[in-house]
Amino acid sequence: MNWRRAAVGGALALPLVVGGLVLAKGEGADSQGGAPSAQVPATPVVAAEVLSKPVADVAEFTGVLAAVHSVELRPRVGGYIESVRFAEGGLVTAGQVLFQLDARTFEAAFARVKAELLQAEERRTLAEKRFERGEKLVAEQAISQGDFDVLVAERAESRARVESAKAAVRAAEIDLQDTRVRSPVSGRVGRALVTQGNLVSGGSANATVLTTVVSVEPYYVYFDVDEATYLRFSGTSSGARGKDGRVNSVPVRVALRGEDGFSREARLDFLDNQVSVATGTARARAVLPNPDGKLTAGLYARVRLETGAARPTILIQDQAVATDQKGRYVLVIRADQTLEQRRVELGPLEGGLRVVRGGLSAGERVVLKGLARPGMKVAPTVVAMADSEHVGGARP
Repeated sequence: MNWRRAAVGGALALPLVVGGLVLAKGEGADSQGGAPSAQVPATPVVAAEVLSKPVADVAEFTGVLAAVHSVELRPRVGGYIESVRFAEGGLVTAGQVLFQLDARTFEAAFARVKAELLQAEERRTLAEKRFERGEKLVAEQAISQGDFDVLVAERAESRARVESAKAAVRAAEIDLQDTRVRSPVSGRVGRALVTQGNLVSGGSANATVLTTVVSVEPYYVYFDVDEATYLRFSGTSSGARGKDGRVNSVPVRVALRGEDGFSREARLDFLDNQVSVATGTARARAVLPNPDGKLTAGLYARVRLETGAARPTILIQDQAVATDQKGRYVLVIRADQTLEQRRVELGPLEGGLRVVRGGLSAGERVVLKGLARPGMKVAPTVVAMADSEHVGGARP
């Protein structure tokens, strides 16, 4: 049994490891074997006091950009393409000639009807003179009333033929002008779908598509709103609509893919007249300026719409938020410098900070960075919540 006593005695002589500190006999303990004199040091962390400021209630939606004007350019007359007069993908102005059709047959038709107009005008002149002579003769009873009635009818007929010839000249002139296919709107032109030398048809819904033109300033942003938002902006009793029944123009914030924050400002322009039974949403539209010309139709966008008046709101940095299986939480520093795990309900971003809808109160401090766990004692370095020097690194 002596070897067992020796083994036990040797085990009791080993140092004690607690919290990463080595406590051996005569090291870290008083001479009488009392409690260790060394204490676990407080863990340094970066913390910030939550920010409280008035923030309006907002709702966010996903939208898509669409051109205000989108045109499939078709010729009004048929013929052969003589030339293409634009740079594909470039900007064009309203009235700019994009295609020139062979105009020779239209020039000949225009010349013919002008000659017919001259003939009609000469016949009208002759009919007018005959009418004037007949008017004198019938007064002198030199001709019968029936002969005079024929002269009256000939004058009326000659006048009608002149008007008909003028209309034919105008129609031929329009056809001749339409051999120059112009852009109806200013915007960006697509590629030429028909090139020089091809025969195209015109003048109907089945006319050949030559190219497309879409306007670039401004753009529409279409998005679907939920029932609560629809009711907020559709009721006439709440002043949401004007005297003409249209929805009032209210500010809308827009952000494109890759953009931080909602830096673009638009105006609510349209709210549909019904809510979809299938989706429970209604189509809304905002007008978004595009002064630099960088936007294009089809881009997806995030849309933020104010749905309520401003009220005091708690804001924190995203890096203060951690996630586990139960959800999202932050570490709050108590008065005794220990950490408390606090579940939070988060909202959208506001000026680079995250809205906290529940779980925190004004004046509380949360950990932004540091090796921290619930219950741990910390030595916080307090910074401003929006201090850029301490923003960006996720808390381990």
